[in-house]
Amino acid sequence: MRMYPCIYSCMYPIHRQHRFAAFVLAAASSVALAPAHAATAAYGVVARQVMEGPVRWDYLTLDGAHHRLFLTRGDHVDVFDTVSKSVVGTVAGTAGVHGVALAPERDRGYTSNGGADSVTVFALSSLAPVAVVKVGADPDSLVYDAKTARLFVANGKGKSLSVIDAATNKVIGTIALAGSPETAVVDGKGMLFVALEDKNAIAVVDTAAMKVVRQHDLSSVCEEPAGLAVDPASGRLFAGCHNRKLAIVDGVTGKVIAAPAIGQGNDATAYDPERKLAFASNGDGTLTVVDGEAPHHVLQTVATMARARTMALDPVSHVVYLVAADALAKLPLPGTRWAPLKPGSFTLLTVAPR
Repeated sequence: MRMYPCIYSCMYPIHRQHRFAAFVLAAASSVALAPAHAATAAYGVVARQVMEGPVRWDYLTLDGAHHRLFLTRGDHVDVFDTVSKSVVGTVAGTAGVHGVALAPERDRGYTSNGGADSVTVFALSSLAPVAVVKVGADPDSLVYDAKTARLFVANGKGKSLSVIDAATNKVIGTIALAGSPETAVVDGKGMLFVALEDKNAIAVVDTAAMKVVRQHDLSSVCEEPAGLAVDPASGRLFAGCHNRKLAIVDGVTGKVIAAPAIGQGNDATAYDPERKLAFASNGDGTLTVVDGEAPHHVLQTVATMARARTMALDPVSHVVYLVAADALAKLPLPGTRWAPLKPGSFTLLTVAPR
C-alpha cells in the first residue's frame, strides 16, 4: 500500500478513511490488558515531543549503541539523540526518503530516496554523504546484511531488490520479485525476507546467491502484508496485515502458526528477542503487543496516536519509538488521496515498559 504513504503525511487512501474512524476513537480512550503475562507487557506512552520541520515521515531506524534515532522527513533525515531529546544532525539531499539502514562496523548509513530512485551512502560518524547509487524504481525499505556485506533495496514500483556491495558502493545485482515489496528484513544467517503486499506473500531470498529460493503464501490469513519482523533464534516471522491480523509464520516452511488480531492500518512490526514480544504499530492509534511464543496471545493494546504507523524498537531498553501528526480534517480534500495534516504537529512518541 505504500504509494508514498508516509512521505506525503502518512495518511490513508480515501477508501480506507471510513473504516479507520471508529477504531481511532476507540483506541484514543483506553489501554486494554489481557490477564496473561501482564507483568511482561505493561507498556505505556511515557513521552510526547512535538518536533520542528515538515509533517512528513516514513520508517524510523534506531542506532541503539549511540542512542540515535533516524527520522525520515521527506527531503532529509533528522538524527535524534534519545538521551538529550534533541536533533543533533541531519542527512541532507534525500529526496522522497523512505528508510535508513545502518552498517556500524563499516561506519556507514544508507537512505532509500523514493523521489530520486537512488540510495545515499553516508558516514555514520559525521553524517557526511559518501556516494549516491542509482537503484530501481521507487526504492522503499532497505536492509543491510552483515553476513554478505551487502545492502538490499526494495524497489516498490520496480518489483525488485537492488543489491549493493558495501565495499564498492556498486550495484552488483537485481533480484526480480513476484510482486511489490514492502518491508525487508534479514535473519543474520544468510536469508532475507520481504513482504509482497499485492501478492499476500513473503519472498525468501538467499543473500549470498542473490536469488529468491521460495515464496510463502499468506493469503489464508493475511491481506496486504506491510510490516515485517523476524526472530532469528526461532526463525519466526511477524507480518502486519491490513485485515487487522499479525501473521506469525515459520520462516523455513511458510506454515502460518497463528494470526492474532491487531489494529487497523499496520505499517511496521518489531520483535524483542529478550522479552520475546512482538509489536505492531497501527494507524488507528494503537500499538499491539503480542506474545512471541505459543499460544501467541495479544497481551496488550496500547493507545498511542492516530497515524502512528511506523516505529523503531530498542532491544536493550525495550523502548518503542513512534511518530505521528494531527489531522486538520477527517477526510481527504476533494481530488486528493490524503487528508491534510496540521503543520507543526509532527510528534515523537516514546512507549516504555512500566
